[in-house]
Amino acid sequence: MRSSADVVVVGAGAAGLATAIFARRGNPVRSVLVLDGAKHPGAKILISGGSRCNVTNAVVTERDFWGGRGTIVRRILRAFTAHDAAEFFRGLGVALHEEPGGKLFPDSNRSREVLDALLRELRARGAVLQADQRVLDVIKQGDTFRVVTNRGDVTATTVVLATGGRSLPKTGSDGTGLEIAHRIGHTIVETTPALAPLLLDPARSFHAEVSGVAHEVELAIWIDGSIDTRLRGSLLWTHFGASGPVAMNTSRHWLRAQLERHRVIITVSFCPDRSFEELENDLIGAAVAKPTSTVQTFVSSLMPSSIALALLQRVDLPAAAPLAHLERDHRRRLTRAIVEWPLPVTGTRGYSFAEATAGGVALDEIDPATMASRVCAGLFLVGEMLDVDGRIGGFNFQWAWSTAFVAARALARGAAMQAGAHA
Repeated sequence: MRSSADVVVVGAGAAGLATAIFARRGNPVRSVLVLDGAKHPGAKILISGGSRCNVTNAVVTERDFWGGRGTIVRRILRAFTAHDAAEFFRGLGVALHEEPGGKLFPDSNRSREVLDALLRELRARGAVLQADQRVLDVIKQGDTFRVVTNRGDVTATTVVLATGGRSLPKTGSDGTGLEIAHRIGHTIVETTPALAPLLLDPARSFHAEVSGVAHEVELAIWIDGSIDTRLRGSLLWTHFGASGPVAMNTSRHWLRAQLERHRVIITVSFCPDRSFEELENDLIGAAVAKPTSTVQTFVSSLMPSSIALALLQRVDLPAAAPLAHLERDHRRRLTRAIVEWPLPVTGTRGYSFAEATAGGVALDEIDPATMASRVCAGLFLVGEMLDVDGRIGGFNFQWAWSTAFVAARALARGAAMQAGAHA
């Protein structure tokens, strides 16, 4: 077991492995030691994207993220773009293909290929990975750090915290790194799950009746009586509530509003392309063009028939009634239900099912040019433990690669400058 290194990276997830690889590429003289508490690191990579690992997206901008200031996020993303990430993996022998929504997956559709490629490159570059060595604390002592682990202390000139947030704690990201950062002096923006399935009130929702049905919707997040955010995408009805990309993207907004004690509700538009007025005119036009056509037939043309029937039952309208017999009040009630149906959210499935963490180390306490701590010299922070969370679609992995590259570039430059100063 190594007891010292120039750079100690805490955490062998996506951001930690990439930081170590880039650091050794940038300066192969400087020793890099990666510590991870798991016997088999990389579990989060393995289960991501349905075990296919959505490594990045074809187009990534700061608008795909929430949390810290967009200008800081943009600067970091531009240092190592989605194109750079794709080329990095191709260079590791991982060919990628694009799927709907710009998602980039390995051609093998196996996350194991991604993890194996990272571990192989880590070894090839001469970084050392010590698994089953849990870091308990990081203590600054003069110009060096004492990294306290369950298997003894390690001395380091520089430390990179890459422990992730609190999502999927069984994979090892249980918030320990955030606690260490806090003890060092960093501000921690209170965390909540992000990208988590939504729980719905069974007494006020039809989700159990239509479990397994997926379709395109738009969710509106209302905060204190007005719409704050609109998100569009596929929603999957489940036995417990709602999942799918749009529900998971929405979860962080609902949870953050709850955390800040705002009044928050979510409504569904089953017809995202139509406003209330446009849809009502469509209904009127359909009643004139096809007066004997039923209400259910019209509504089923807009959404899956099982959803249409469940919706009509909830608004207490006869599904078999001809459109021409629909009274004005009933027509408007139906229209409102289609474009603004209340989604009775009671919570989320929590960190155990969340794919990311919202909150974390305050982004303005990090130098975006280097990922160096503004609080503690020699400390760097990367990846999910920062107060930045991306929407579903490969964006959180891209944040890991970009922050890793920026940190590693600074580590290599810093070492070069130190070498020059001693020459």
